[in-house]
Amino acid sequence: MKKSLLSLFFFTTLAISFVSLPQPGWTQQSGTITAPVIENGMAQEIEEFSDPETWIRHDLWVETEFDSDGDSEPDRMHVSVTRPQQTESGDLKLPVIYETSPYYAGTARPPYDFFWNVRQELGETPPERTPGPDVQRRGERPIISNSQIRTWVPRGFVVVHSSSPGTGLSDGSPTVGGKNESLAPKAVIDWLNGRATGYDARDGGEEVEAYWTTGSVGMTGTSYNGTLPLAAATTGVDGLNAIIPVAPNTSYYHYYRSNGLVRSPGGYIGEDIDVLYDFIHSGDEAMRERNNRVVRDTEMARGMDRVTGDYNEFWAGRDYLNQLEDLKAPVLMAHAFNDWNVMPEHSYRIYEALQEKGIPTMIYYHQGGHGGPPPLDLMNRWSTRYLLGVENGIEEEPRAWITRTGDERTEPTPYPDYPHPQAENVTMCLTPGAPQHGGLTTEPSGTSATETLEDNFSFSGDALAQAEWTDHRLMYVTPTLAEPVHISGIPEITVSIASSKPVANLSVWLVSLPWNSSSDAAITDNIITRGWADPQNYDSISESEPLEPGKFYTFSFELQPDDQLIPAGQQIGLMIFSSDKYFTLRPDPGTELTIDLEQTSLTLPVVNGAEGLMFTDE
Repeated sequence: MKKSLLSLFFFTTLAISFVSLPQPGWTQQSGTITAPVIENGMAQEIEEFSDPETWIRHDLWVETEFDSDGDSEPDRMHVSVTRPQQTESGDLKLPVIYETSPYYAGTARPPYDFFWNVRQELGETPPERTPGPDVQRRGERPIISNSQIRTWVPRGFVVVHSSSPGTGLSDGSPTVGGKNESLAPKAVIDWLNGRATGYDARDGGEEVEAYWTTGSVGMTGTSYNGTLPLAAATTGVDGLNAIIPVAPNTSYYHYYRSNGLVRSPGGYIGEDIDVLYDFIHSGDEAMRERNNRVVRDTEMARGMDRVTGDYNEFWAGRDYLNQLEDLKAPVLMAHAFNDWNVMPEHSYRIYEALQEKGIPTMIYYHQGGHGGPPPLDLMNRWSTRYLLGVENGIEEEPRAWITRTGDERTEPTPYPDYPHPQAENVTMCLTPGAPQHGGLTTEPSGTSATETLEDNFSFSGDALAQAEWTDHRLMYVTPTLAEPVHISGIPEITVSIASSKPVANLSVWLVSLPWNSSSDAAITDNIITRGWADPQNYDSISESEPLEPGKFYTFSFELQPDDQLIPAGQQIGLMIFSSDKYFTLRPDPGTELTIDLEQTSLTLPVVNGAEGLMFTDE
């Protein structure tokens, strides 16, 4: 039965047979202990729950309602439990922090020679990929993972882990965003609430009940492990009362494509959805050949489309923005503005949609790279409010917590919302200057001009940004900033472009100049944000068409979200180029892209609008 939040505000009393002085945070009444212990709106550590040597650790298998490995039997998920020994009697029932992952039982090891070869011509069938190696499963029962336990068990939570379908000792097949990845954690949450059956064996076995929990569950995790809480929440399962996804992949299309362009995640050139499938497939060896044939070599091979990069039914089914109708769990999103693996748009697109839906939602961004959870106090208050039902007022607090440039990740600044409500769009226009630097101004030049670049993937974006003179990029820079400029939101470029060939890559970086090339340069010193697009998708990401050489096409696309202070003395540079060496496919050099400067502009979200953008010559 569904529990109301009010009913989750509980105090469970455990009798003890000894007398001791009260510990900080405890309420002792007639030889009893009260749990949880709440101070300042947060669950506090309890000394008797804090010794790992006393924790009970066991594992089981939860039966699901699906069969994703085709053996005509419901898949069972391998689950592990870590809980205080005081729960064993059944008198003490605690909420659950739950993390699930395809990584726990091992992944493919180097050499990573099973990635796609990105050295190919655009629009052509790619070179055949070498399938990945057999993943060697690791780990010993009953432990699946040790994540979360030292944070949450002492604070009065049970911690549960599970391996995703087709990984570790869980049945099924990996699908990388398929329905079974949503339904598997749903089954575990159903089991925690008495609606699904657990067993002490993978096949057959005796039933196992979760008698030690209230059934109030929160999920968290980072990267793929952060995607799966959102996947579970889209099922609307009762008992999942809060999620904290950290750097989640909320759309596999947006992870492996960008506005119609085949684009690798940063640091993993040549990765695609089938590569990730091979990377995680650590499940039952006897089922791997069948899973490979059905999922990787049929469903994925037919749907992923590395030729056009278009958004299609296959990708739409792996886009959680399309699956939010039943989601009801409060969501605290966490991400980094300089995460070029799972890019910052992934969290913002869900945050924005859930706000419109009326779901309690909060967002935390920091200035680092991939991963990085919110400050523990913020996570604790979120969990205490929604898993324990404690009225700690977090829903009245600012909706956005942003670590500002130069600040510690754990010391975010509260914003009423993100983007900053005082941010206003400022339109920046281009003036000619190739092959050196053109201008980026707030006033239209009033003159018609075009400039041309020549594609050459052998030059990295970093090298192009630092070049004083090159034909392989176009660079437009503002005058020197007289005061720091606060960018908050999603920059957008409108570009009018003609290609010498029917297909081309298009890459755009927003940079801070002069470039800091020192070894101790901060992650925020040079790249402000960036974006990519396929000009063939000028009208739609789901439908591309060959370009007519020499014809200008005008279209707009967003760069990645950002919140950054650009220091006084710097210049903001808009760099337009073609192939991005570490993100896009790498065709033979020589394609020419011509930009119509009068029809091209940058929309920059600046706090205080044009008044917040002051230059030294003004």
